[in-house]
Order: sequence, then C-alpha cells, then structure tokens
Amino acid sequence: MFPKTEEVKVMRDPVHGYIHVEYQVIWDVINSRWMQRLRRIHQLGGANMVYHTADHTRFSHSLGVYEIVRRMVSEVPDIDQALSEEEKVTVMLAGLLHDIGHGPYSHAFESISNRSHEAYTCDIIIQDPEIRTILESCQKGLAEEVADVIRHKSANPLLPQLVSSQLDADRMDYLLRDAYFTGTKYGEFDIERVLRTLRVSDGKIVVKESGTYAAENYIMARYHMYWQVYYHPVARAYECGLLKLFLRLKDLMEEGKMPKTIPAFTPLLKQEKLSLDEYFALDECACNYGFELLCKAEDPIVRDLASRLLNRNLFEYQENNAAGNRKIRALLKQKGFDPRYYFGKDEARQRPYVPYSRTGSEGIWVRMHTGEILELSQASNIVNALVHGQERSDDRVFFPKEILENK
Repeated sequence: MFPKTEEVKVMRDPVHGYIHVEYQVIWDVINSRWMQRLRRIHQLGGANMVYHTADHTRFSHSLGVYEIVRRMVSEVPDIDQALSEEEKVTVMLAGLLHDIGHGPYSHAFESISNRSHEAYTCDIIIQDPEIRTILESCQKGLAEEVADVIRHKSANPLLPQLVSSQLDADRMDYLLRDAYFTGTKYGEFDIERVLRTLRVSDGKIVVKESGTYAAENYIMARYHMYWQVYYHPVARAYECGLLKLFLRLKDLMEEGKMPKTIPAFTPLLKQEKLSLDEYFALDECACNYGFELLCKAEDPIVRDLASRLLNRNLFEYQENNAAGNRKIRALLKQKGFDPRYYFGKDEARQRPYVPYSRTGSEGIWVRMHTGEILELSQASNIVNALVHGQERSDDRVFFPKEILENK
C-alpha cells in the first residue's frame, strides 16, 4: 500500500478543471525544489514571442500530463485492471517527472548544452538527493522504476506507452494547453472521447473503432499546431538569435575574452556535462539576468545579440535558396555584420504521424469491430493520406532586418 494524503489535494487548472492528488509521494514530489524550478521555465520557448499569452510553464504542463495519466489508470477500465497499484503510482510519477530535466527556452537549449533533457531527467530522478529520497522512502527501487518508464525500459511495456508514444498523455496535454494559452484553436481535440475509447490488447494501448474519428482529430491537431505554433518563423528567429549569442560567447571564451555574466554559463560554453547543481541554476530567470549583464559587455556583438533577445528585436527571415542567400551575405558584409553571428539557417521538417517505430509498438492501433487490430493509417483514409503524402518542410534563413532598410 502506498500512503495517501489525508484528503485528496486539488489544484485548479484551465485545461483539466482540477488536478487531483491522493498519494503522498506524488504530493511530496510536486513540492520538491526541482519541480518548483519548472515554474521558472516556459513551456514554449520562443513561441511566446509570437503569442503574447503563451507564458505557461513546464510546471503546469507536467501537472497536466500527470492528471491525464491519473485518469487513464483510474477511469479507463482496461488500463485500471491491467496495472497494479505500484505500477499506477510509478507511471503517474513518470508523467509528473518526465520534463524535470528541461532547460530554459524549450528544446533550443539542448543544442547549446549538447545533452538531451531526457538524460538530465533520469539523472535528477536517480541522483538528486531530494527526489531520490522521496521516491525511495516510499518504496525501495522506485526511483529506478520511474526512470525506466521514461527511458522506455520498464518491465511492463504498457507504462511507457501512457507517457510517451504516439497517443500519450504528454502530447495530449501540450496540444490542449498550448492551444489554450496561445489563443489558437488548432490543438483542440476531443480528449474525453479518446479516453473513453481506449482499450488494452496484447500489451498495447488501442482505440476502439468508434474512436477512430477522435484519433484523426488528434493527429490533425498535432499537424496544425506544429506549423502554426511550434514552427512559427518568428519563434525560430528567437531561437536562432539565442544560438548565435551563445556561439559568440563560446568564441570569446576560447579567445580568453569571456564577458562577465552568470557563473552557470561557463561550463555550458565549455560543452562540459553540468553538475545537477549547475543545471538547477540554469532557469530562465537566471539566463535573462545574464543577458541583461551582457547588454553592458564590451564586445559589441554580444551587446547587440543580448539586447535583441531581451527587447524582441528579432532577426528577419526569408526562404532558404542559393540566390537569395548570396544577396543577404553581400548585404551583411556591406553593412558590417559578421555572417557567423548574423546569418543562420533552420530547416523545419515534420510528419504529423509516423505509423511504425523500430520496436513496432509506437503506432496508434485501432481495434476493429471484428476484433482485428489495425494501425491507424490502415483504419483511416485521412491518416493514410497524411502518412503517404509528401513530407512538409519549411527552410528559412535568418538575418538582421536592418540590412534590408535603405538598400
């Protein structure tokens, strides 16, 4: 038996109504310092430069993922009956902790740190004294079990599917939450219908045939959110500026001219593996303070790039093509901008749904009325067209808009 709170804890949430917590171990993790750090990291990185209300955090998203997992293991009869109490608590913790290792500015930061947030997540769960103590005090071995769910190495393959697959709590929450906070409608889908039609068959999460339309709706929500929100060129312009600033800082460090800034930037620029204490210090509050300091640096490129990030003077963009790129580079040289720091390329590619993985278990599966299990693109003409259609891409180059003025 896992100890429960004296009464069910509830937290209001604009997407799910309430977040419900009845296990003490989950409540203790929510109140840990690593979870509270996620309040200081925005969910959408550069996208809040486009959608001004998109100030929601990794903390609220993590609670949302937990709540969807909680509903899956308690409200979906097949899942409820397939899992023990230990497995339910383990997978709820995995949903809650799946983003605990996220750095600032969403996924752009991983290009700077050269290490995935999933790797930091598992390190935190297993090595951080507070998180590990909370989990191990509840049950010996629980920290490793939770990390194994996130690493897709769980003894029960059903558990990782609930948190991270093609139809999972992570995606379902961020689509609904990001749509809500960006003020868009693209990410909305019928989550109640999806949950109502979930089943378990041969160790896999499947959707009843009657839930096919809800699954199609979910896939289309993903497709539109990527192109309208996540891959918005202004969001990518912000991330390009961020990468260029850290590139300049790295170059200056190698020259022995690193400007004064927050200490946490130093191991990051050296491409060293950060200690957990160093990584903990890198939230967006700290980074923004570092950028404020850099606005007063001696190096004019650092000053300019830091100011652009803080004051939303972002790079302009256009399609990536050889002729246009030559013109941009010529203008950069003419106006005195070093292309190493003022010219960037970004290639956005996306398929809204990939039907198979190497393990063959990560597609969305549909149980037909005959009992046959079909992969979604075989059960849906709409998804079949998306899978076999041309992969969409959007290749852009980014540069200061000043070079286009008075040319």
